[in-house]
Order: sequence, then structure tokens, then C-alpha cells
Amino acid sequence: MSVKLRLQRHGSKKRPFYFIVTANSTSPRDGKFIEKLGTYNPLTVPATINLNNDRALYWLNKGAEPTNTVRRILSFKGVLFMKHLMRGVAMGLFNEQDAMQKFEQWNADHEVLVANREEAHRKAKNEKRHAAQSESVKLVEEKMAAKAAAAQPVAEEAPAETEATEEAPVAEAAATETPAAEAPATEAPATEETPATEA
Repeated sequence: MSVKLRLQRHGSKKRPFYFIVTANSTSPRDGKFIEKLGTYNPLTVPATINLNNDRALYWLNKGAEPTNTVRRILSFKGVLFMKHLMRGVAMGLFNEQDAMQKFEQWNADHEVLVANREEAHRKAKNEKRHAAQSESVKLVEEKMAAKAAAAQPVAEEAPAETEATEEAPVAEAAATETPAAEAPATEAPATEETPATEA
């Protein structure tokens, strides 16, 4: 019967939350466990990991086998690197003080890496939000421009109609005046012809 370091699922549907536990390989996933080592919340960005590094290292040295996900978590938290350094100390390659200095150097570099990753994620999120906002602003501006363009021809057509209405009475007046001027011209020869018949 082997011992495994694995995740035990908790949380509601589609909202997972995990315990990192030491358990017998034959026990159910969410069943009895030997020791709780920490928690893992994958829903936050970045994922929230609380882990007792000393106890995890203790169980690794005892021969406990981590699952793939727990191995990634232990690597991220530096437990596997510490196990590697302690193996070097046991082999006599360097002393424990040098091992702790190496681990502190790795931890400092790792914290900078995680901070840069969080900053990059925050910038990408802000850029995405800004792009969505600017896109909505562009849509609103296009709608306003379309409304202004639709209202502008109506305003231009209105003066043209008033000019046409102003020209129409002038044309009507001219039309009414022309027959009156032509009427005396047609009547004048008729008056001249009448004396000729009398003679």
C-alpha cells in the first residue's frame, strides 16, 4: 500500500477548491486521508496555493508519490528543489548553509518571475477592457455620426423647398400676366377691322 500526495476536491459545482493531502493510494479521492498539507484554489489568477513545505518535504523523503498536478504545485513552491538540495547535502556535495543560500536565491528569482507574470496578466486584462470600451465608444460615435448625416440632408432640403415655393408664385404671376398682355394685342386688330367693313 503506497502513499500518495494528491488533491482532494471540495467546493460547489463548477467552483472547485482542493485540499492537498497525503493519502493511501487505495482510499477514495474525497475519502479518508493521512494528513492535510495545504489548499489549492485554481479559480483565482494566479492560483492561490497554501502549502506546508516542511511537511510536504517530509512525506517526499518518506517515499510518497505526488500526482502530476501536485508535482507541478510542489515544483512551483520550491519543495522539489529543496529536496534536490537536501540530496546534494546528504551526498556531501555542499553543506546545508550553501543549500539554504541557493534556495533563497532561487526563491527571490521565483518571486520576481511570479510578480512579472501577475503584472503581465494585469496589463493584458486592462488592455482587453480598454479595447472593449474603445470599441463601444467607436460604435456610439458611428451611430451619432449616422444620425447627424441623416438629419443634415433634411435640413438642406428644407431651404430648397422654400425657394421652390417662393419661385412658384412668381412663375404663377408671370403666367397670369402674359395672357393679359397678349389679349389686348389680339383684340386690337379686331377693332381695326370693324371700321373697314362699315366703309
